[in-house]
Amino acid sequence: MRIGELARRTNVSERSLRYYEKQGLMTAERTPGGHREYPEGAVDRVIRIQELFAAGLCSEKIAQLLPCMRDADGGPSRRANSQLVSDLTTERKRINRMIDDLLRSRDVLDEVIATASETGEPPAP
Repeated sequence: MRIGELARRTNVSERSLRYYEKQGLMTAERTPGGHREYPEGAVDRVIRIQELFAAGLCSEKIAQLLPCMRDADGGPSRRANSQLVSDLTTERKRINRMIDDLLRSRDVLDEVIATASETGEPPAP
């Protein structure tokens, strides 16, 4: 599929897709006319890249991690080395701290809303 179709199917800009390619996160074949051609599995790859960016990982770490993960096609993966596992464990701890902070913030907001409301009850989740 061409870059425009991949962008539409993943809701990711063509600019981002070119960036992913430049960072080594994905590859595309070239047509004789120079157009990028992506395999069907590129949709899953882009979604996975987006999820990893959303988790706060940088493109360099994602490039190290992607070969260790199985794509939807069940393709082979190589094992992560101990440094990558350590780095990812640190990232996971960071994400857990962020979740804890967000939960505390939500609890504070619930208290304020309950106090300010007529019923005095916290809002539904």
